[in-house]
Amino acid sequence: MSLPKAEETANMVEMEMQWAVKAMHHAETYMKLLQAVGGKNLKLTPIDDELYEDLKAHFPDLKLDVLDEAQFKTEKAKAAWRDFINKYEKRVKDFNFGSLVRIDCKGDYTEENSMFVTRTQFYCVEVARNKEGLNDSVKQ
Repeated sequence: MSLPKAEETANMVEMEMQWAVKAMHHAETYMKLLQAVGGKNLKLTPIDDELYEDLKAHFPDLKLDVLDEAQFKTEKAKAAWRDFINKYEKRVKDFNFGSLVRIDCKGDYTEENSMFVTRTQFYCVEVARNKEGLNDSVKQ
């Protein structure tokens, strides 16, 4: 792997900023939907039921109310998630785009309560939270 050329690094910073803006917009939109509609009434993907069942089968010990970053960020966890996510490459739009997920489902998106994940991980966590009623307290 080679390092980027000096003239390319500005573009990388710009790309990171564009990603951050897009991820934050996605997070804000999702919170507005949760607050207005409630989790039980949201369908996030055409395959919500499948994502939920597959998540529960592959990650039965995943705590959903307050996420443990180690279950996403260790090398072992990353490998397990990578295998899981890749199955959905052609079925989940933007399956590996960066997204923000709330660590504690009772809180809003803040710097302390947000974690970077892939879009598929976001959908899996939030579909499960919605189905299990963990996002009910967010609705205004």
